[in-house]
Amino acid sequence: MSVADPLLRAKTYPYPIPDRSYVFDRGEARFLGAGEPVPDLSGRLPVLAVGSNQSPEQLARKFDDPAWGEIPVLRIELQGYDSVYSPHIAAYGAIAATLQQAPGVTVTLFVTWLDDRQLTRMHETEVNSANYGFGRLDGLEIDCETGPAIDHLYLYASSRGTLTRDDAPIPVAEIPARNRRWPAMTQIEVQHLVRDRLSPDADLDDFIHQSVADADLRRQRSDRLKNGARPFDPPDFQAIAI
Repeated sequence: MSVADPLLRAKTYPYPIPDRSYVFDRGEARFLGAGEPVPDLSGRLPVLAVGSNQSPEQLARKFDDPAWGEIPVLRIELQGYDSVYSPHIAAYGAIAATLQQAPGVTVTLFVTWLDDRQLTRMHETEVNSANYGFGRLDGLEIDCETGPAIDHLYLYASSRGTLTRDDAPIPVAEIPARNRRWPAMTQIEVQHLVRDRLSPDADLDDFIHQSVADADLRRQRSDRLKNGARPFDPPDFQAIAI
């Protein structure tokens, strides 16, 4: 497969995720060493990355011009939540991630600290699809690897809820977490699950290609995936209109 192959992009979501905090700048990750000061975060919002936005590879697609400037991407451990699959198929064929309450779980994620221009650009890549809404989540227990202590985050939450298997959310296996009680699935595994539900006789690669090529079919398939979805409704979440 070539780098441009849609199957590669769909099947390798959420893409390589670093094991430490970094600064995304000019398409590359500049890792922060122990005790190294973070860039100035004043005027920036802490926006949680739950899936592929943790990866420099995905950020390079969205911020492909050096004029966007640097983005601090700081690693955290978040209590009581997990990265799980959303019941929709992304335009590039992947089954994307969203956040869900998960008592007792500690998930390792990243926070992208975005200035106003960067936030507007991120909205364009997330909210315009109608699969995600934007909001603020307060009252959080967060252990930050570096940077200031915080107890709230902004995030993009799936407007479709959470994909379920046996009435339970499905954690993203590629995202590290402790004390998971729901069985996690890799992207390949969840692709097979979705294919089996929607078009069990289809070859998986053909199924993915069809979803990428036909927006109407992709939307119909995503609507069918909402059956049995679990809503995202923590009491401290406030939706913000864009």
